[in-house]
Amino acid sequence: MSRTVPGTRPVRARAAVFALFFTNGFVFSNVVPRYPEIKAELGLSNAALGTAIAAMPLGALVLGLTAGPLIRRFGSARTAVVSQLLMGVNIVLVGTAPGYAVLCAAIFAAGSLDAVNDVAMNAHGMRVQRRYGRSILNAFHGLWSVGAVLGGVAGAAAAQFELALAVHLGLVSAVTLVSALVSSRFLLPGPDDTERDPAAAPAATAGGGGRAWLRRPVLVAFAVLGLMTAATTVVEDAPSSWGAVYLRSELAASPFVGGLAFMALQGTQTVGRLLGDRVVQRLGDRTTARIGGVLVTVGMGAALLWPSVPSTVVGFGLAGLGIATLIPAALHAADEVPGLRPGAGINVAAFLLRIGFLVSPPVVGLIADAHSIRLGLVVVPLAGLVILLTSRVLATRREPAAEVGAASEPASRAAA
Repeated sequence: MSRTVPGTRPVRARAAVFALFFTNGFVFSNVVPRYPEIKAELGLSNAALGTAIAAMPLGALVLGLTAGPLIRRFGSARTAVVSQLLMGVNIVLVGTAPGYAVLCAAIFAAGSLDAVNDVAMNAHGMRVQRRYGRSILNAFHGLWSVGAVLGGVAGAAAAQFELALAVHLGLVSAVTLVSALVSSRFLLPGPDDTERDPAAAPAATAGGGGRAWLRRPVLVAFAVLGLMTAATTVVEDAPSSWGAVYLRSELAASPFVGGLAFMALQGTQTVGRLLGDRVVQRLGDRTTARIGGVLVTVGMGAALLWPSVPSTVVGFGLAGLGIATLIPAALHAADEVPGLRPGAGINVAAFLLRIGFLVSPPVVGLIADAHSIRLGLVVVPLAGLVILLTSRVLATRREPAAEVGAASEPASRAAA
């Protein structure tokens, strides 16, 4: 097998995309361990907090599909940088909202900006991956998880030491702004289809682009993919929205320990993603997803049957390992659906996966008000079963990446 050896610009662009993913994971994770304080300060019920949290995926669903037009108009690099700058400004308002309506509006804006940023940085990551000629997308998502873990640690520490929300999130905002501005200097220039193989262009626009959606195989593929990604986001959302509240209110954990559920899921997810490119190359996305579904179902099922702080943290840790490669796999599968315009599959997959983020918080909140948060979290092992049943939509093995970028990188090939 041979592969493209990237030049200096792709190496710098890869580092810049790493920074974008890291910062995206870091920003909002700082707020998660401080949900109990926001809930207490505004006098919210569980259902009210869950509904406010649901404004984030609602914003992503309402405005997330604008990412495609924005990328076509301004390019993935500029769209990613500007949306991340706005995320840094908005995060301060999320933590210092004076009332419930402002909180919902700020979280709605956070979801909208995150959705645009997510699609843009993934689209640019695909450009860099084509320059490299091999899979590196899981590593990008791994750095997102590193950022999310460190953000969770920072948020939990700030809660433990009672650092004012305005001061805490002001510092987070400053880090975000600096990171986005520095990254903007090293991203790839030019149109977003520069690295695509010209020989594949006819297939990418087959059926006129728009008519491709009407074909039954495309609709079925995205329907099943949507179920799987929605289930994945239910698992990922549970410790973010309810982990700290569950540990502190029902298991009497301290403020710092309350953040461990989120950190456990993100920590194991980070390890899984950093190793993910090797794992899916050996086992395939489908087998990896099936193993993941079992880990989610068994891990969280056992934690809820025998509730304790250690079992809950371990359960969320196993769940994080189980879903580690699923979102990158879903984006890759969507991008490979034939007959769609470049980037269209990623945009739609990102839209579908956020349905789980929209549904999960209020459902768990309603069940918590009627019974308990523990019962509400049963949605997590059920989501593991959905992942197991829908994993067939993924490829049995990952095909080697095509060699591209040779024209712009002369003498860049080397035998592997």
